[in-house]
Amino acid sequence: MTIPSKVTKSRFEFEEDGEVAWLEFDRDDQGWMTLWHTEVPPPLRGRGIAATLARTALEYARDENLKVDVICPLVANYLQKNPEFNGLVGIKR
Repeated sequence: MTIPSKVTKSRFEFEEDGEVAWLEFDRDDQGWMTLWHTEVPPPLRGRGIAATLARTALEYARDENLKVDVICPLVANYLQKNPEFNGLVGIKR
């Protein structure tokens, strides 16, 4: 599975058969990326798409040398299971 199929200014997206799964984020000029929310429509659930979107966002942050502020509970859960990304996480003040 290749994810994302699209990266916009504020979302990583995966689209299949007209259904779009996405992870919403923003990036500021202070070196922070805030991960706000992940949404996967019912027809796409149960296939690991949300986890792959989370990994993609965290890899992007690492590649861009960004600190990550995690608001999304799904991404927070992903981080508990994948501690290799914990060094990216901070709390934006």
